[in-house]
Amino acid sequence: MRHAVRLMTFFMPRSREAACRQAVCLAVCVFILVVATGSGKAQTAPDTSSTAGPSSTPTPVQPPPPVFSASITREVLVAALGFLEPRTLEPHSARDFSIWGLDGLTAIDPTLSVTETQPTVSPLAAPPPGAAMAAEKVAGEATSGHAPSMLNILQGQTIVFSRAMPAADGNGAWAELVTAAMQAAWQHSSTLRDAGPDALLQGFFDELFNHLDPYSRYLGPSPATSDRTRRTGNTGTVGLSLGQSGRTIVITAVNANGPAWEAGVDTGERLVSVNGRTTRGQNVTAVQDWLDGDEHTSVALGIASKGHGTTILRLERVQVPPETVFASTDGSFTVLRVTSFSTQTAEEISQYIDQVVDEPTPDAPAPPVTKNRAAQAAGIILDLRGDRGGVLQQAVTTAALLLDHGVAVTTHGRNPLANHIWAVQGGDMTNGTPVVILVDGRTASAAEILASALADHRRAVVIGSETLGKGLVQVIGQMPNGGELFVTWSRNQAPLGWPIQGLGVMPQVCTSLGAESLQAQLSALKQGNTLQGIAVQMARSARYPVPVTKILEIRKHCPAAIGSDADMDAARALLSSPAAYRAALESVPDENSAPLH
Repeated sequence: MRHAVRLMTFFMPRSREAACRQAVCLAVCVFILVVATGSGKAQTAPDTSSTAGPSSTPTPVQPPPPVFSASITREVLVAALGFLEPRTLEPHSARDFSIWGLDGLTAIDPTLSVTETQPTVSPLAAPPPGAAMAAEKVAGEATSGHAPSMLNILQGQTIVFSRAMPAADGNGAWAELVTAAMQAAWQHSSTLRDAGPDALLQGFFDELFNHLDPYSRYLGPSPATSDRTRRTGNTGTVGLSLGQSGRTIVITAVNANGPAWEAGVDTGERLVSVNGRTTRGQNVTAVQDWLDGDEHTSVALGIASKGHGTTILRLERVQVPPETVFASTDGSFTVLRVTSFSTQTAEEISQYIDQVVDEPTPDAPAPPVTKNRAAQAAGIILDLRGDRGGVLQQAVTTAALLLDHGVAVTTHGRNPLANHIWAVQGGDMTNGTPVVILVDGRTASAAEILASALADHRRAVVIGSETLGKGLVQVIGQMPNGGELFVTWSRNQAPLGWPIQGLGVMPQVCTSLGAESLQAQLSALKQGNTLQGIAVQMARSARYPVPVTKILEIRKHCPAAIGSDADMDAARALLSSPAAYRAALESVPDENSAPLH
């Protein structure tokens, strides 16, 4: 803490001369005292601080002020403009992106504004020395009607930057112009400097994407790293979650994507040691840290189960994506709750289905059909409520686990690489086990693709409410600074030809209309009839582009809502009645009666 010292002199003299003598004497005394004190301190403890003066205290080291890097900014802008131009759903130029993005400066500092003006060329105005040729060029362009527009940055009424816009639509020229404009604004705005250089790029892309769609976005270096970790997992782990029972460490969960799962480690077993170090008496956090390490290094685990001795397993630490599928049973039915679609979601679902349906291999006889096995295959409930989606390919691969063959989804965009027909083949690994999918108003993106694919092929019955209706696909671009661009470049189209964007998935059994309506629907289905048939047919017959009024008209037949216990009750009732299940499947038109794409 700094202390400000104010020297105060009190004069009560009878004459000016007396006052001067007193002041001189006082100053000499103070000087002698200070020198003596300073020299004494110097003998005992030399002053190593850089602050001058014997009475000053050490000044705290202040962090260096943020620096705007024009070179990094330009690199990012060149890469971003080059990535955006061929991929957006609608064509836009580098000029469009640049002008839109620069308005992000105003979002950070409202005193700034961005304007575009036409230069005025006066024949009476004399050009500055050395600029005669430039003036003649501007005058010539003005008379021919091709004078370049001027990009201006104003702070209040003061112009802090003004430069002619590039004549060509080159990414490099526009990136150079935007970088120079940002640098000028940075120099004149303390608000921008307080926000930091990352905020300038974030504001640029936020404002740019405001002109496109709700799902395109930019993530700076730090959040991009976190997002990649969420998609692909951390490095160096074996996929175990631990708990404590007294002084013993117990395995509470095994990630189906990790090496511990492949090694046969099971929940409830005790983790006795890690690399020979006993876990007894240790806390869970410490032991969990022992398990983690550099990727591709090995770790020895001492595992013990009740009634058995300790087994030493040597596992290799690998990158383990987060677990997204959680299995449970509801009576005779298997429930697979899918929270998102990461890079290993389909593999997780496949492993759980393997446990539900013990399919024989070609070189092994079929297992006996026991009472327990028959109960496991009674039905599968895929719970996609609250699933906001994720990796599109994982939704398609999951559909392939349950479909014999067919188109799961088609994607359509301006860029040729965005156009795909995602077809599956290989066989239903459940051997036709009845499937029900639970959805709600939060179900989106890849989860909607899976639900629509299975429903349109009459492979599953969708129960719940209208889904979110996110039918746009983003492609990811890595930026030079470590950030990422997520750019919408295609639209999803369900197998029967209807667009998912805006419409969402219309369930065959609607639970958001109240208990009385749900009971009437289930009773009708048991009689082979469907009360949702008209709504389902309306949704499946829609074709892009669908007017907003028509979207609202369709969606009101089963309003989006948060999932409830009624969803699971309806699933059990449907799976318990083959006639009701079959009637619900057939409420969706088959591909022969559906309108052409």
